[in-house]
Amino acid sequence: MSEISAASPSSRRLLHTSRHVVRWGDMDFYGHVNNTVYFRYFEQARVEWIEAAGFLVSPAAENGAVIINASCTFLIPVNYPATVVVKLYAGEPGRSSLMTWYELFVEGDERLYAEGAAKIVWMDPRTGKSVPMPEALRNTVS
Repeated sequence: MSEISAASPSSRRLLHTSRHVVRWGDMDFYGHVNNTVYFRYFEQARVEWIEAAGFLVSPAAENGAVIINASCTFLIPVNYPATVVVKLYAGEPGRSSLMTWYELFVEGDERLYAEGAAKIVWMDPRTGKSVPMPEALRNTVS
């Protein structure tokens, strides 16, 4: 079993819930949200959480989070019009890394439409090397 799917749901902590209106342009030829867009929904939830913790998500930032591995399992197609609800969870942080998991629902429907995961590494963009995750961010997870 890979690390990306290894943590049990009981070891995950809900960090953030995000809502995104599905745009007509998010659809593909088959009339449902294109698979690449799910990763954008997950990314936006992650960015909102990092910014809410007080960190700048910008090329001007001294350091920040990058993704080194990501996955998504598509369970039910999402169709326009809809609002998706993304729940972001995290496991125990490492020195510079953090596993995150995502659940995607359609507002007004309790069914799980997709689930995903991403490993985040905190890095210095000038050197391309990992650096310790800021203590303030670590505290939002622990």
